[in-house]
Amino acid sequence: MSDDFELDVTLTPDRHDTLDDFAAVARDVEDLGFDTVGFGETTGWDSVALLTVLADRTGTIGIADEVIGPFSRSPSQIAQAAASVQSLADGRFRLGLGTSSPALVEGWHGLSFERPLRRLREAIDIVNQATAGETVTYDGEVFTPEGFQLELPTPVEVPIDVAALGPKGVELAGRFADGWVPQLFTPEGLERRLEDLRRGAELGDRDPDALRTSVLLRACALEDGEKARQLGRQHVAFMISLYGPFYRQSIADQGYEGMVETVRGHWQDGDREAAVAAVEDEVLDGLVACGTPDEVNAIVDEFAAIDGCDAVRIGWVGPADDDAIEATMRAVAPNNR
Repeated sequence: MSDDFELDVTLTPDRHDTLDDFAAVARDVEDLGFDTVGFGETTGWDSVALLTVLADRTGTIGIADEVIGPFSRSPSQIAQAAASVQSLADGRFRLGLGTSSPALVEGWHGLSFERPLRRLREAIDIVNQATAGETVTYDGEVFTPEGFQLELPTPVEVPIDVAALGPKGVELAGRFADGWVPQLFTPEGLERRLEDLRRGAELGDRDPDALRTSVLLRACALEDGEKARQLGRQHVAFMISLYGPFYRQSIADQGYEGMVETVRGHWQDGDREAAVAAVEDEVLDGLVACGTPDEVNAIVDEFAAIDGCDAVRIGWVGPADDDAIEATMRAVAPNNR
């Protein structure tokens, strides 16, 4: 693992009953030496509220969201929140943007999942314009704000990380954003997709080395390595079967189309045990990192060695309980490696 490589962590806010509990875990993460702490948002705790708590209750660790989308909030609203959080965080905040998924956009927000990449591109432009202190006038194909500016101290620098899986989305990140947060890639799959990031940077006349790539790696590190691997299999089977078409397609495009069809077929037939068993070892050792602490850290190091990968962002597998999460967090923590 190179000396300049960073380790991030992503928390699961919905596991915590109170914001005080969430903040306590974030402080623990900070004490363990992680570089950035982030979290996802679905239908639970609101991202902006959580970011405010993290900005207030932590001192040195970077903070991030994963991800705010321009379907659930307008770009101007995102800019307003980002500038506010950054002022509270004294420059430690990175804004995560992404298109989210059809299930959340349509089922939770009641909106049509139309032109997601165009919407994301325009949101990046508007956020940058607003946080620079400019009067926002933007004649987009989706958004057309005009004549207002932030009533906050500006300019304020807010780095934007894009969560994307497909080649066009990753190219967009390279061309317009400041970083990329991929997930559910094997090391080989990530190396191939990094070519799209570099192409986007070239199209935008930007230095690809200036972009921060932090790969989200779901992990479970237990002394009982087989138990950890079984939890990993359950997680991958769930992601393939229920977590939306983008993740499923991304795994298939990495050379595992047959496995994806088998897993999903068993799941749809109601045989979840067979679906979990169909997750191949080769996939399990790349898409996620599950096993003994040594095995998990070896996979982290493999990602660390990839040219263009600046950080590994450790997350948890869905079926893991609180004890497994605690053990994993401490097994991979920078201060314990």
